[in-house]
Amino acid sequence: MSTLKKAHVNSVTCFGRGHHGYIYFNTEKFPERRHTHLKRNLLNEQIEVCHQFDILDSQSDFARYKVLILSDVIQVNQVLAEKINAFQTNGGALIASYKSGLNPAAEAFALKLLGVQLVGEAPFNPDFILPEGAIGKQLPPTEHVMYLRGLEVKLQPGTQQLAPVVIPYFNRTYEHFCSHRHTPSAGKVGYPGIVRNGRVIYFAHPIFTQYHENAPRWCKQLFLNVLEMLLPNPVVKVEGPSTLLVTVNEQAQLQRWVLHLLNYIPERRGADFDVLEDVIPIFNIPISIKAPKKVKSVAAVPQATDLQFAEKNGRVEFVLPQIEGHQMVEVRFI
Repeated sequence: MSTLKKAHVNSVTCFGRGHHGYIYFNTEKFPERRHTHLKRNLLNEQIEVCHQFDILDSQSDFARYKVLILSDVIQVNQVLAEKINAFQTNGGALIASYKSGLNPAAEAFALKLLGVQLVGEAPFNPDFILPEGAIGKQLPPTEHVMYLRGLEVKLQPGTQQLAPVVIPYFNRTYEHFCSHRHTPSAGKVGYPGIVRNGRVIYFAHPIFTQYHENAPRWCKQLFLNVLEMLLPNPVVKVEGPSTLLVTVNEQAQLQRWVLHLLNYIPERRGADFDVLEDVIPIFNIPISIKAPKKVKSVAAVPQATDLQFAEKNGRVEFVLPQIEGHQMVEVRFI
């Protein structure tokens, strides 16, 4: 635990069930699945110690997060619904997709704040999303195919439709065959595809599972557009390739932030797994941060190279000349 404190960790996920199926707490509902050599209530003890050191487990407390994401199939019981409602009431934003938010019986949405009513499985598959306005940023204003079947929902009063579903001419079956992977769009709006109820946005399709299977760029861009709508002023903005990972480490005692920028591109050179063989540098990366205090200096470290910066609308902007695999940037406050 002292290691976590030294690393300034403020949130961890405590797992209750391992990848072999064993449960690591005193379950009454599934005692046959409890680990056979479990001598203590391991999950509860982990959570209790974390709380003693002011480290929150992500399953029990959402207070430190700005946006909560329920991806595709997370069912919601009464206890979880109450926590999510409290999180949203206290200013948090929520992104949900597909069957996330349904009650354990999967017959209705337990989360009323989604602003939709369940009709059932979508009658067409594949169907299409037509992005318009802010939800369609960096996407052409045309139908984008959604390969996995979604849900058909109805809007509740006060809920805004961000993008409709456009239906195909027919489902591709032996009775109505199309030689391509899916039937073309009929150009007719069928049911809601993406909706917004205040600071809550819901996708009727399993966009996360879809991206995991074959990575349609429009699924990722739709999600990024939704994230920008709910979080318009994030801590860090970086204009770089999608392979670039960015994290921020706050060092309060030293009056500074340290940005870590990582850009390695794994490739499938062999049959079994991806490898990192080449380090490809990238140059002149614009970065913008939401600084909590007046900034004294910005420097690339450990090179100790000072970077020119400008303060604009509560943000600090600068350009990082080069990233070759990994680069740190020190932002020092007054």
